[in-house]
Amino acid sequence: MNGGDGGEVASAAAGPPTPLEWKFSQVFGERTAGEEVQEVDIISAIEFDKTGDHLATGDRGGRVVLFERTDAKEHGGSRRDLERMDYQVSRHPEFRYKTEFQSHEPEFDYLKSLEIEEKSTKFGGARQLMVQEKKVKKISEMNVDPSKAAGNGSVASSSVSSSSKQCLANGGYNCLSNDLSFPPGASPRCDYQCDGETFISADDLRINLWNLEISNQSFNIVDVKPANMEDLTEVITSAEFHPTHCNMLAYSSSKGSIRLIDLRQSALCDSHSKLFEEQEAPGSRSFFTEIIASISDIKFAKDGRHILSRDYMTLKLWDINMDSGPVATFQVHEYLRPKLCDLYENDSIFDKFECCLSGDGLRVATGSYSNLFRVFGCAPGSTEATTLEASKNPMRRQVQTPSRPSRSLSSSITRVVRRGAESPGVDANGNSFDFTTKLLHLAWHPSENSIACAAANSLYMYYA
Repeated sequence: MNGGDGGEVASAAAGPPTPLEWKFSQVFGERTAGEEVQEVDIISAIEFDKTGDHLATGDRGGRVVLFERTDAKEHGGSRRDLERMDYQVSRHPEFRYKTEFQSHEPEFDYLKSLEIEEKSTKFGGARQLMVQEKKVKKISEMNVDPSKAAGNGSVASSSVSSSSKQCLANGGYNCLSNDLSFPPGASPRCDYQCDGETFISADDLRINLWNLEISNQSFNIVDVKPANMEDLTEVITSAEFHPTHCNMLAYSSSKGSIRLIDLRQSALCDSHSKLFEEQEAPGSRSFFTEIIASISDIKFAKDGRHILSRDYMTLKLWDINMDSGPVATFQVHEYLRPKLCDLYENDSIFDKFECCLSGDGLRVATGSYSNLFRVFGCAPGSTEATTLEASKNPMRRQVQTPSRPSRSLSSSITRVVRRGAESPGVDANGNSFDFTTKLLHLAWHPSENSIACAAANSLYMYYA
């Protein structure tokens, strides 16, 4: 996936990489048998920083906990530098608790009779943790050494713009917003721009562009709100900047489409540069079609060439140079198709699962029910499809998947459809799937095969 044509040829000649063998590394906040979990303690966001030396989690109580890596610090250098010098480093990454803070408190909108949750939904940035909820935004600088602040910009806690025509990095934006409130029921999302100075926040109807040093104004760059709300047919579900081109970002919708936009085209990006969506098979439409097609998360690959998306049933890998359809589809919940009526009745069909890619772009991962998560190989020729459980024995529920022939991702006219290790309603040990325990949030270390995932209030870490 990453690299030029020469790298792809060499990779093809060497064959697909060997499937990884995952091992338990650490757990924070492990529950004892029968322990009741408080709603406010459930983890709702996980993120590594760009170096992989820090890991942050947010919970539904609005708390942010920061962990720092310890195995590299023992020798006073980064893991990569130590390996170059042939130092003996730990066999797997180890983290320890560093600090925590309360990002925001619950509020109540008396005008709308709406309780505003304090839940953390997402944050990003290297050592700069941005946590957002429906009305409160707080940016906290967690770096003790200001000279090492990540990105090109720094956080100015008291910076206020007095000009209503302030322009940001891309210039030319004239749609200013002083309103930090989101519509009722909105689920705010955010992502940092690669320039280190700006970031976006997205709710169901709008995407706003912010500057780290300007806290009271934002530029509205995408607005899908119709003049009459009765005409609303789709909402924004996720948004993310391109990792290397600061002028490009992608956002997904509840109709299963991904739009790529260029901030240089206009102040309000009401038209897209590219549209990625999979055409519906004739005669396959049902009451649940749009619900299960809604994209809950998108992630750019590190090289910026591919986008990974997660809907209720599948993971899809898209090539931004090819908008005719996904280059690979990974079946995650196909065994649940006969149960869609039950899942609709208990609202499980609306669960929002996240997804992530490995730093080398060779694998993708996402969560499932019964605290399971799936890892798929997406290199040409790979048939890797591993099911793991968020526990101290991740391979306990492993189901062997018979190898299937797959076609190259580099082909522009073929598609890859790969099934995960799944059976209709039971795991390898005959246990029924538990729809009350779900693994929604996980993150892949940016440079190593290490995954952090959340099971209720517990943070589990694995390595391979």
